[in-house]
Amino acid sequence: MRQTLRDPHTWLVMLAGGLLGFCGVWLVMLGNPQNSGICISCFLENTAGALGLHDNPRMQYLRPELIGFVLGSTLAALSFREFSSRGGSAPLPRLFAGVFLIVGCSVFIGCPIKLFLRLTAGDWTSLPGLFGLIAGVWIGLQGLAAGVHLDQSRKERGGSGLWIPLLFLLLLAFLLLRPGFIMFSTRGSAAEAAPVLIALGIGLVLGAIAQRTRFCITGALRDLLLMGLRAPLFWGLVLFVLIAAIASVLSGQFHPGFYGQPGAHLDMLWSFLGMLLVGAISVLISGCPFRQLIKAGEGDADAGLVVIGMLLGAGLVQSWQIAATSAGVSLYGKVAVVAGLAFFLLNLLLFRDRSTA
Repeated sequence: MRQTLRDPHTWLVMLAGGLLGFCGVWLVMLGNPQNSGICISCFLENTAGALGLHDNPRMQYLRPELIGFVLGSTLAALSFREFSSRGGSAPLPRLFAGVFLIVGCSVFIGCPIKLFLRLTAGDWTSLPGLFGLIAGVWIGLQGLAAGVHLDQSRKERGGSGLWIPLLFLLLLAFLLLRPGFIMFSTRGSAAEAAPVLIALGIGLVLGAIAQRTRFCITGALRDLLLMGLRAPLFWGLVLFVLIAAIASVLSGQFHPGFYGQPGAHLDMLWSFLGMLLVGAISVLISGCPFRQLIKAGEGDADAGLVVIGMLLGAGLVQSWQIAATSAGVSLYGKVAVVAGLAFFLLNLLLFRDRSTA
């Protein structure tokens, strides 16, 4: 552990984690919804609504943070000559994996980043989600140990890795120009937003540092289970939690308890299963929703397909009433989580390398 803490890269990862935790609280102070300063699934649901992929009038906004994450990663990758178009590894399973990532997040009400932001703000209803995420990562690791993998990405011609950054450049233009076919909520959580340029700047910085450090929430839990306290990503997660907790207390956002928490419900079993689904799929595709955005920004077309799947899933969870509310999880949400778990188990069978058995 001492050697890990002496490594300059570990300190850079810790900086990334601490900055992410601080910005998650700061963005709430700037206007983002409470306990949702940064939430990839919420941001995607807002973006899907703005693009007309669902008609919930409370969830329509092109979140500049989301755009910043991808473009910040692209700028960092280009600056350090790490941008590389690659892909070709199980494209359709990755597309559906993106859909089911958002299913799990929407049933819990939040991505892994929001899980820890909720926890550090005193939302004890997030605890089952934490246990579920850890369990899902452990299950995913058992799959990897049994020889399950989605094949290796390879370099691709034609600049396939450029399409996701170009898509998000287009979204940036839509955000700034606001054409009539893009919808923006005037009420609800999507109407609560930090100033556009500040939020975009924060997204660019976080996207760039995440590209340099490979920071990932589920990756931190995976490495902890594999390497123990020697895992640099785990120390980044530790600083994320520590800084977010301190910032929540100092800003008056720490309100411990189970009841009356914003963006939360008391269906503990389904919070557990939703995050279990997210953790398991994240290990299978090598990264949580945030990490998929960062990889897509640096030219990974496989991650780009996950991002497209997440965007489609963000529309579906709202249109099909899958997303949970403060009243709990709907029947459609429960069925969707079970379908996601079946999808994960089927891929364990289909992508297992029998030669390692």
